Amino acid sequence: QVHLVESGGGLVQAGGSLRLSCAASGSIFSINAMGWYRQAPGKQRELVAAITRGGSTNYGDSVKGRFTISRDNAKNTVSLQMNALKPEDTAVYYCAADVRAVLSVTRGYWGQGTQVTVSS
Repeated sequence: QVHLVESGGGLVQAGGSLRLSCAASGSIFSINAMGWYRQAPGKQRELVAAITRGGSTNYGDSVKGRFTISRDNAKNTVSLQMNALKPEDTAVYYCAADVRAVLSVTRGYWGQGTQVTVSS
């Protein structure tokens, strides 16, 4: 069994910063891509940022230049530094990872989500 646990969400004023973290645990053999998605009320879940095991990154257009994704392969963690936050960044943020569990195949896992609220 593999679990992803997020932390770091909360309430912040526009222009402020937050850092989200996600830790993967369980019977992990290897982790390929890791990333962050978000879902605002009434909207579809969208990619925020993703990072490969080798460190290549990909960002959603709306967060480029403001958010930075990073990971620690030794600790099975991924983080999202969010700067210059805007009210439209308000959403539930989900950690996601492509994980190969021990004696299993690679599949996607999701965290439970953490709320980020940006006030104007």
